[in-house]
Amino acid sequence: MRLSYGWAVVGAGMVLSCLSMGSMFALAVYMPPMAADTGWSKTGISGAMTIDFLCMGLAAFFWGALSDRFGTRAVVLAGSILQGIGTVLASQASSLLEFQVYFGGVVGIAVGAFYAPLMATASGWFENNRSLAVALISAGMGAAPLIVAPTVRHLITVYDWRTAMLIVGIALWVLMIPAALLIRRPPVTLALTPAGGGGAPSDGYTMSAGRALRTPQFFAIALTHFFCCAAHSGPIFHMVSYAMVCGIGAMTAVTVYSVAGLSGLAGRLLLGVTADRVGVKPTLVVGLLVQAAAAGTYLFVGALGEFYALSVVFGIAYGGVMPLYAVLVRNYFGPHIMGTMFGGVSALASLGMALGPVAGGWVFDSFQSYNWLYVGSFGVGLGAVAIMLTFRPTRGAAQAARPLAA
Repeated sequence: MRLSYGWAVVGAGMVLSCLSMGSMFALAVYMPPMAADTGWSKTGISGAMTIDFLCMGLAAFFWGALSDRFGTRAVVLAGSILQGIGTVLASQASSLLEFQVYFGGVVGIAVGAFYAPLMATASGWFENNRSLAVALISAGMGAAPLIVAPTVRHLITVYDWRTAMLIVGIALWVLMIPAALLIRRPPVTLALTPAGGGGAPSDGYTMSAGRALRTPQFFAIALTHFFCCAAHSGPIFHMVSYAMVCGIGAMTAVTVYSVAGLSGLAGRLLLGVTADRVGVKPTLVVGLLVQAAAAGTYLFVGALGEFYALSVVFGIAYGGVMPLYAVLVRNYFGPHIMGTMFGGVSALASLGMALGPVAGGWVFDSFQSYNWLYVGSFGVGLGAVAIMLTFRPTRGAAQAARPLAA
């Protein structure tokens, strides 16, 4: 029964991550009608997304620490309430600055409450299938653009952007609060079990958060995640624009992005299952290599079929590696400080995500071409591989480094 309820926690986590991330990323859908209705610049409106990433990254560390102290249920419940408040207030904003504060600041802080705590809790519920469990929660995030964005577009068509955003804010309370109440702490016997299965907790699992945050292992994981996100965020954000530059129609270019998103969902499951069989680090290294190669390959594509094929490979790679960092943190630092540790890792990852879109826009504005974006993404992606190769387990966590049992 304990293990079976773990899947209920995973299901609730998928709902929370999908709605939280999806409602934030829906800003791209709100932006055109907002700009037309209010006269606010698109640069100013999209600036709220930059604030979202920065606030989400900074808040993730503190939310993670709070989840270690008070439990994940309290944290995601607070995040659900806060995100609804931010969204409702943003729908009534009378100035661009007010909108940026509510949708960028309040919503961004709220979204930071979900990823790290949910990953920490889900990983603690399973001795086996741990990578699959966190991959499914990550898949909830990946499904967000496919579920939330079309819903928001329909609401805007029927009503207007303000009413649509107000409805979404209320819906977040209605749907997320019950899901948050389903989250439970993992049983102590499972939370203390090393990833290899069996045996007593390793010495690494007695490490304090303060000590763990100063270890080379933490910096290796955090910097790898930062470089990984910096490598793929630019190509993802500018994927539609680059396809249009290559002569592909706007609506068709959007389908290229959708293919990458669907492939990302498949990649999360594929690499999650693979990591459970062969180990997290080797799976992550291979995924990062494929991601770097795919980013560089954008230099050589131009036809629609080539874009679709590359989107499949790129989507599997960047989607598949994302949940593996959580498993790596849990395996090597243990469940008792995972919220804090993965919160710190997620903070750097969010900064990497914020860097790519800005860098891509600057490259195109400066050179009227995206070539240097893909050259840079390829190089940064190889940097992520190099950093992960330096990762070595602490002596006490050696048992946790073993692959999970089938």
